[in-house]
Amino acid sequence: MEAVPARALGYVAAVALAAVLVLVPLPAAHTSWWTPALLAALYAVCEHVVHRRFGGTFYPVLLAAAFLLPPAAAALVPLPAALLRPVEHRPGPPRRVWRAARPALAVWAAARVHGAFGGRDAVTGCDLPHALLPAGAAVLAFCLVLTALDGGLRAAAGLVPPRRAWRGLLVRCLAPVAVHGLAGLMMAVLWRSPYGPVAALLVLLPMCVSGWVFAQYHREHAAHQATIRALVQAVDIKDGYTRGHSERVGRASVLIARELGLDDDRVEVLRFAGILHDVGKLGVPTRLLRKDGPLTPQERRIIELHPEYGHEMVRGISFLGEARAAILHHHERLDGSGYPYGLAGDMIPECARIVAVADAFDAMTSTRCYSRARPVEAAVAELRRCAGAQFDPRMVGALDRALRRSGWHPAVTADEPACGLRSAEPAPGTGARR
Repeated sequence: MEAVPARALGYVAAVALAAVLVLVPLPAAHTSWWTPALLAALYAVCEHVVHRRFGGTFYPVLLAAAFLLPPAAAALVPLPAALLRPVEHRPGPPRRVWRAARPALAVWAAARVHGAFGGRDAVTGCDLPHALLPAGAAVLAFCLVLTALDGGLRAAAGLVPPRRAWRGLLVRCLAPVAVHGLAGLMMAVLWRSPYGPVAALLVLLPMCVSGWVFAQYHREHAAHQATIRALVQAVDIKDGYTRGHSERVGRASVLIARELGLDDDRVEVLRFAGILHDVGKLGVPTRLLRKDGPLTPQERRIIELHPEYGHEMVRGISFLGEARAAILHHHERLDGSGYPYGLAGDMIPECARIVAVADAFDAMTSTRCYSRARPVEAAVAELRRCAGAQFDPRMVGALDRALRRSGWHPAVTADEPACGLRSAEPAPGTGARR
């Protein structure tokens, strides 16, 4: 972002002025200067390493400063890191000022609350149990200030409507900062112990290791998402009809899986299965996917190979797990008349039975060049009519209950359908193979 809105610049200036004001009592602060200087240097090193390696923010040193120092001295600790770390985006000065003022105000508020609860006496006496309550109050204050400042900036910059600018920020902030706060408290207690600052530094080692593991998990998850997006985009480019269909089937699959009480890992796999159920269309000739007229029996047999093509394409993607079985078997029918293998009843994997219902539901509730979208109630009624022969009644019932509770509000619609697969995608219950 090259230009910063004037309102956002004004907001940053006001926050910076507030940060300057909290530093005014600094000359009168009764503290040895080597403690904030050492903490500031340590925080600068941690910020450089953590941001460069993990892409996150490391708060234990800041919170240790809040537990050890007077408010004005604690507010000084984040400033060197903010001023020394390079700015990736332009314009640089406002971003650098924001990066300095934001944590300064948060750690100042945490130190004030911690002192008001008598936390520094507990830290100085190495009384860890009695230090927990003041530390918890300080962490809450730290999160509240960060939330207030971040939401205010989002509103001032026009990124989101003001009424939604603070939504969800506090919840996302509390859990990680609480963990950092516990590490910061351990640092502060050890700092004041006979073992001194060297022992306090040892607390950072497990935090760095856990940060590395957490960052690796997020990188792996991001790589998974990128793989899914690339495959879906390839299908969307080849077959215009599928634009948005994959995401909606993934969403409906999640509704069913959650209604069935599946654990979060399986719900995520079912989402992948729904999104990728038609990836095998990459192996089907484009002329067949976009054919306006009826398909010949030979052409239909070619299209009916797409589950097997899809299964072969994702065979080596280990994180998909049982989603691969759903991709292969989502066109099987309970009565054994489906394809590719004519499985029946419980021989069809559970994940495939879920995706089959989600796929048919979206097919009926989406507008296509040869049919108008049915109302949700009519689509569910058709699924119930076909339950037992084509669809698993348990999956149909789960979708019905989930829709009654939360409704159906897909983010992607099919208001501008592309022709193609006119006769290859009949409505459920017609007896034709889809």
